[in-house]
Amino acid sequence: MNYLIITGGTRGLGEEIVKSFAKEDTHIISIARGENQELQALVEDRGGKFTPIQFDLADIEKVENLMEEVFHRIDKKSAKSIHLVNNAGIVAPIKPIERCEAEEIIKSQHVNLVAPMLMISSFCKMTASLQCEKRVINVSSGAAKRPIYGWSSYGSSKAGLDLFSQGAALDQEKTEHPVKVLSFYPGIMDTDMQAEIRSSAKEDFINVETFQNYKEEGKLLPPKRVAEVVVQLLETDSFPNGEVVAVQDYL
Repeated sequence: MNYLIITGGTRGLGEEIVKSFAKEDTHIISIARGENQELQALVEDRGGKFTPIQFDLADIEKVENLMEEVFHRIDKKSAKSIHLVNNAGIVAPIKPIERCEAEEIIKSQHVNLVAPMLMISSFCKMTASLQCEKRVINVSSGAAKRPIYGWSSYGSSKAGLDLFSQGAALDQEKTEHPVKVLSFYPGIMDTDMQAEIRSSAKEDFINVETFQNYKEEGKLLPPKRVAEVVVQLLETDSFPNGEVVAVQDYL
């Protein structure tokens, strides 16, 4: 069995990754706040298995228990591969840092950075003795590379995720059965997150018109195409371990 653990797997890019990965001999474990019964039916129609787990990644104190529940659903003896895609993320708060509430900043870092770190730590511990293929893709953002007005929380969380991905991959190289890890920039996609960005107030996000133009001018990438690249990275023989890669490298 080929296993995929994915966060935010019920909509947007996550939903498309599930669709691209789903086939016979696959078991997808989707961690999300909401449900998607149509997606579950699609996976099962293709001969795969779909296990939904409802969980809010802001609740970081329970992430280790979450991973124990996840691995309780995995038959390690029959696993051909076990992969983790940390896809879930939040762009809020979108506003200058002096107008951000402490709770907003903390939630941003918990969901975008701390939860993936804890999940990867548990993933590595729980698969340490397994010789099957083990890969982690952390969905990051080009916002990690440059400061953007009103995005200090989001950009810093993704910059931290990039460096953590590189460090975790380096750590794993010293183990007997290493987990491979990379950070992935998905580009600007036509998702609910982009709709949230376009609805921002001008005083909170001075670049809002630029993002509105991306939509109007048809410059947003289809999530389905980006998802195909993610699945390609999960299956390729030349996985760029320890690197930060962008979807444009594969289009």
